[in-house]
Amino acid sequence: MLEINTKAPSFSLPDQNGNMHKLEEYKGKKVVLYFYPKDNTPGCTKQACGFGELYPQFQEKGAVVFGVSKDTVASHKKFEEKYGLPFPLLSDPELTCIQAYDVWKEKKNYGKVSMGIVRTTYLIDEDGMIIKAFDKVKAADNPAQMLEVLGGSDES
Repeated sequence: MLEINTKAPSFSLPDQNGNMHKLEEYKGKKVVLYFYPKDNTPGCTKQACGFGELYPQFQEKGAVVFGVSKDTVASHKKFEEKYGLPFPLLSDPELTCIQAYDVWKEKKNYGKVSMGIVRTTYLIDEDGMIIKAFDKVKAADNPAQMLEVLGGSDES
């Protein structure tokens, strides 16, 4: 996991509609960047739908939300349409962003070891600095957790 108070690695990735997104384009906004293992799996669906439900509140706080996985643009499109997701899902099949954010790790599942994405969420501030980082997040709780973190930073 990347350290808090470090510069967030730049990325340029296509979303489910084939539109490119670069971190630099979001200067002046907070960015919630969450990494998840796979479209249409139970935990990932819960997490995505949670962010979808709370998305208007993220927007009210001047934040954008991106989900990132190694799934294809086409897979993301089906996932978005199936659940009506209102935010971009970024496709990173080459793992460039996934590895830059240090979320590609060895995972053990039923005694079998494989490489995969560790569910991780970063909050990046208006200047492109990582201000919060959560690894091994609980899929269902993560959207509300991130909204709470954002809420706390606004009311000083």
